[in-house]
Formats: sequence, C-alpha cells, structure tokens
Amino acid sequence: MKLLILDRDGVINEDSDAYIKSLDEWIPIPGSIDAIARLSKDGWTVAVATNQSGLARGYYDAATLDAMHARLRQLVAERGGEVGLIVHCPHGPDDGCDCRKPKPGMLRQIAAHYGTQLAGVWFVGDSGGDLEAALAVNCQPVLVKTGKGERTLAKPLPAGTLIFDDLAAIADQLLL
Repeated sequence: MKLLILDRDGVINEDSDAYIKSLDEWIPIPGSIDAIARLSKDGWTVAVATNQSGLARGYYDAATLDAMHARLRQLVAERGGEVGLIVHCPHGPDDGCDCRKPKPGMLRQIAAHYGTQLAGVWFVGDSGGDLEAALAVNCQPVLVKTGKGERTLAKPLPAGTLIFDDLAAIADQLLL
C-alpha cells in the first residue's frame, strides 16, 4: 500500500494562530488540493491526522469540523481524486490523551484502519509536534515550509527530516 499521511492546518489549508473556526476560514493552500488528487489518482492513499483542540476550547463544533472535511473531500473529488481516512484529536493540550500530536495515537489509528505498518510511511507536517509524532511510530518525518513550517525550520529538526516547499512539491517528488 502506498500510504501518505498529512497534517491538515498548514499543510493542506492555511493555518492561523487564532484557529480555523469556520468553513469560510478553511482556505486551501495553493496547489494542495491538486497534489492530493494527483497522488490519489496514482494509487496513493492520502490520510489526514489533525489536532483540533478548537473543539475542546469551544471555538467551533463537530458539525463545523465535518463541513471542513466534507469541503476537502469535495474539492479533491472534483479533481478526480479522493481523501482517505481523516482522524482528528478533539482534546485540549492538557487533557492527557494519547492522540494529540506529538503523541502518535492518530497515526496508529490510521495504521490500524488500513491494516498496515507505519515504518517508512511519510508523515507530512509543519510543526515540531508533527515530526515528533512521525518519529514515535517510525514514520519518515517530512516538513513543509507552509503554515508554521518556516518557524519550525528555525529550530533543530529530527535527523533525517525531509524538507519541501509545500504539498505540491511532495507530490512532484512522489510521482516521479
């Protein structure tokens, strides 16, 4: 199975330190939707693992989050692709769950869903927490410079982290 796991905010769509709280605020990063569709059409399964503590904080509700993900699926489908499993952590940073990145619970959930191992699977994120989660389950950490990626680049990265400008550049590399 060709599996690619993506963080959402800052990788697929624009990120905000004030959170993405509505469907109107969910704005795809240029090239990201096309990249997912291209990968999907080439046989890749593209799954998403996203921290959504805005739920716990009361900034938006589950229906709003579902609408954002439905929009993502619709936009990719319009380009002939599909999005695989989308998992999210609804907890706040102090809730002590095992799913909130940098913990690897969501990545394990995706692996269990697909009945596959995670060793070497690329996990694409824009934050140190994403990279830490990747390492915890032997995924290949991949950093994009979109979202918080430039800030993350200013800090030490885990050895072996791959760095790309954006999701479109990753698709170009994987589809060589």
